[in-house]
Amino acid sequence: MNPADLHALPDDVHALKAMIVAAQDRVASAEQRRRALEAEIAAHEAEIAAMKADKAADAEKIGRLESIIALLQRAQYGTRSEKLRIAPLDDEQMAFAFDELRTGLGEIEAKREKQSGQAALRPPRPRKGFAPHLERIEEVIEPEVPAECEGLDAVRIGEDVTERLDVTPARFRVIVTRRPKYAYRLADGQDRIAQAPAPNHLIAGGIPTEAVLAQVAVSKYADGLPLYRQEEIYSRDGVELDRSLMAQWMGRLSFELEPLAHHVLKTIKLGERVFADETRLPTLAPGTGKVKTAWLWAYARDDRTFGGSSPPMVAYCFEDSRSGECVARHLDGYRGILQIDGYAAYNRLGKASGANDAMTLAGCWAHARRKFFDLQASDGSPFAGAVVTAMAPLWAIEDDIRGHDPDLRAAIRAEKSAPIVSDLLAVLDRELPRISGKSKLAEAIRYTLARRAVLERFLSDGRIELDSNIVERAIRPQTITRKNSLFAGSDGGGRSWATIATLLITAKMNDVDPHVWLTQTLERIANGWPNSDIDALMPWNYAG
Repeated sequence: MNPADLHALPDDVHALKAMIVAAQDRVASAEQRRRALEAEIAAHEAEIAAMKADKAADAEKIGRLESIIALLQRAQYGTRSEKLRIAPLDDEQMAFAFDELRTGLGEIEAKREKQSGQAALRPPRPRKGFAPHLERIEEVIEPEVPAECEGLDAVRIGEDVTERLDVTPARFRVIVTRRPKYAYRLADGQDRIAQAPAPNHLIAGGIPTEAVLAQVAVSKYADGLPLYRQEEIYSRDGVELDRSLMAQWMGRLSFELEPLAHHVLKTIKLGERVFADETRLPTLAPGTGKVKTAWLWAYARDDRTFGGSSPPMVAYCFEDSRSGECVARHLDGYRGILQIDGYAAYNRLGKASGANDAMTLAGCWAHARRKFFDLQASDGSPFAGAVVTAMAPLWAIEDDIRGHDPDLRAAIRAEKSAPIVSDLLAVLDRELPRISGKSKLAEAIRYTLARRAVLERFLSDGRIELDSNIVERAIRPQTITRKNSLFAGSDGGGRSWATIATLLITAKMNDVDPHVWLTQTLERIANGWPNSDIDALMPWNYAG
């Protein structure tokens, strides 16, 4: 260890032990992932080699699979310069690439098995058993009694047991509620009628149970399945649910859930640090049939990165504008740290605006890095590539200190990250006068230098993150839903979208099944849950 690094270590023995254990866990996890990836790539290489040796008829398909293997190897094991020549693969892209490999291999294997008339022998692969809560349907297949064994006693000496995963497609059912009426003749000759009261439902007199309402809402706002597609799916089960009817249901849900969504935003504003981002939400303009651009603003809180114990959460707000006035209204009264991307509308909220009680703005290094990465990827700019390489150690340092208390994080950043940032900004200062002011590189440099103050703020405050990826991950599900839905439908639909998505995505962030949580919550609301106990309805307080 570098002697200078010793100054960054805490004096507390328990803190030191915690750091060592955390470091060991990270190393072990990284090594395990590396070995698993090596094994998977090696297995696919072996299968492809065997196929090549067999026949050349599938040479084109095999060549495509080999190109995917090469891409994976470059992305995972290539040198830094090699990695910069291709876009970095995230976990989803890696998974997609491996899926493509397995699909291609399976297609070739199936073709050859059919041609040969027999299934290929495959070594058994160890796998985890199925979850214990799944229903088990047992079937016993008795052998035929051999002719020579007729009449003899059979002694059971063992059995072979296999398990296969089966599914019964989700099917609707009808809840028939009967409330008998009884008449009693009292001693005074009067009649008394007795009947149980009708149970409370969110939509009084309507056809859906709270579980059906939750199904439609989760499918649309959490899983990206628009109402017209749900209409088609349900019709296959003989259930005719018009999408306009389901849309009305969602409006009612939004009305009932709005206080809960407001409570989420209120709780977010109690945090020391809040992330903000915004994304387009195309919406139909009233009375014109034309599409206008509206905006879905997202505010996220996740204190776990600096050792906080508060649950993660996100709140969405629908607006027809992207102006700074919107975020000022949403965060009215908040005076903590606001972590943002480079959008200029946030600047009016910072202390530089002259207000002593304004928010403290913190920038996102990932957005600055993206400017240079895109330049290197498109133009092969050596300087842009060097900038990306120089930034890389900042994220490695963050990986080591994630989850530790703010003071320790700030101390380590002052020791390790501050010199990297100082050298990098100095290089950008020197380079800018030497290049054309109209070039894309000059634009990227100016973008970074203009945000120097907010980008450097993480160095002295351990609560601030290096980037705003937390809110970007929270807003990504809405971009997928938006793509599938094309547009929100109306301003009212946009507000409903924001309200319902706030609660469902917050549930997912807390590893809570959104359908189970929403069903229970709607039942509670229908039965008059008091507003004074609204915190108990929050997804992070769900106890099952």
